[in-house]
This record gives sequence, C-alpha cells and structure tokens, in this order.
Amino acid sequence: MSEVKISIFNAGFCTCPEHIALRGGSRAHVRFPAMFALFEHPRFGAMLFDTGYSYRFFDETRGFPNRLYRLATPVSLREEQLAVNQLAGRGLRPVDITRVFISHFHADHVAALGDFPRASFVYLPQAYAAVKPLRRLRALTRAYLPGLLPPEFERRAVPVEPSMHVALPPEFAPFRAGYDLLGDESLLAVALPGHAAGQMGLFARAADGQVFFFVADAAWQGRSILENRPPHPIADLLFDDPRAYRATLAGLHGLGQGWPGLNLIPSHCAQTLARFCPLV
Repeated sequence: MSEVKISIFNAGFCTCPEHIALRGGSRAHVRFPAMFALFEHPRFGAMLFDTGYSYRFFDETRGFPNRLYRLATPVSLREEQLAVNQLAGRGLRPVDITRVFISHFHADHVAALGDFPRASFVYLPQAYAAVKPLRRLRALTRAYLPGLLPPEFERRAVPVEPSMHVALPPEFAPFRAGYDLLGDESLLAVALPGHAAGQMGLFARAADGQVFFFVADAAWQGRSILENRPPHPIADLLFDDPRAYRATLAGLHGLGQGWPGLNLIPSHCAQTLARFCPLV
C-alpha cells in the first residue's frame, strides 16, 4: 500500500440513548460525532471520506416529514465545526478537494457534498441505486434526504468500477476482496453490508506506517467491535439487512483480534475519535 497523510475530524454530532447503539448500554443520551477524514495524496491531492453535517441538514429537515429525522436524533453543529472551516485551518480551499469517497448516503455522511464544487463523488454503485428512487417518507425511513445532494451530483459521480477489484493481503482477513480506488493501493475500499445498501469502508496506510480502517456505520461504537456486541434489536428497523450487519460486525471483531495494531474507526464513536481529533 502507498502512503497518504491522514487527518480525522468531526462536523457536529447527534445524540441518542447509548443502549440503542450498544446493546446493554446505559439509557443516558450520548454524543455521536459525525466523522470525516482528509487524505492528502502526493499525486491525487486532497480527498475526503464523507463530510459530516452541514447547515443544509437543518434546511432539509424544517418541514414534514423530514423534521422527524431531526427530532429522532437531535443535531448540534457550530460554525467552526463545518468541514470547509476545519479544512481552511489546514490551508485547504473547497476547490482543493478532488474527490469525496461516500461511505453511504445517510444525511450525516453527505450533508456537505455541496461545499466542494470540483470534487468527484466516489461510491459503490449499489449505494446510490438503493436510494435514488426514494422520496419523502420512503427516503426518510432510509435516513436519506435527496435535497442534500448537489444538483449536478450525477454528472460528477464516479461509481467504483469492477475493474478496480483486487484481492486483499492475508492480514486483512476475513475481508478478502476490495477495490483499489486510486490504482496504487493507497486507498482500498471494502463492502460493509448490513447498515445501508452498498456501504463502503476504506483501508488507508498513513505516512507513519499506521493502518486505518474507516468502517463508517458498520459499528456505531468501538466497543461494539471489540466485544462483538451489536446494537439494541430495535435498531434492526433502521438497517438494510440486519443479518448482514451482524456478519459484518463479527468480521470486524475478528479483524481487530487478529491485527491489534490496526486503527478501526467507526464514524460515530466519540471515544475512538478522541484519540485522533479534537472533538470541537
């Protein structure tokens, strides 16, 4: 694998009772930060994995039925947490972002796509195919807000192609196949089914040799992976395929047990993200 500079951020957070996200957890409401990652590549420039929240989320959830989304998972977002503002602190302009790798199309992962006018949008084809026809209540039940996508989304879309398919090294087991997104093994995408159709995770090796696996919502908490502990059964109502979710979670647990130095990064685990980014 080639190496990239990796930075991890979060753009806002929602709150939810812990026991929903982690079976047997407390009933207290806890924060679920909306992670996004920056990859700085010597050839392909600055790229993102997801975007976190933006103010568009509030615009899109003012009226019925989308307001139910905001009521179910109340969101907090400050100006300095916006992805564009945090990237500006690294000397990056919105036009400097060349690609956004979309793990899946839930609102907390795509709300700021419109802030990056020159970026291509990269995702597994089945992820967009599953949500593209959905509107209003049908979309809401899949945590998809169509208005968050830029009007020119499809023109800038670059779905992952079958030609990118590669066998993964043995240490990635039980994940044995993925997609070489840039052709140099710097970013290897892996399908993580269950939570959302076509959900995509990314393996990346940092310049200091650390390997990261960004697992999106294949687990909401790091403890879920460590203990192979799924969410409360009520969360099955939100999942595309609950059985596949549990199989993916078991795979992540096995990977973590066999590769102790691997950094497994769920998108919404405050304890995990606190090791790598300021929770501003």
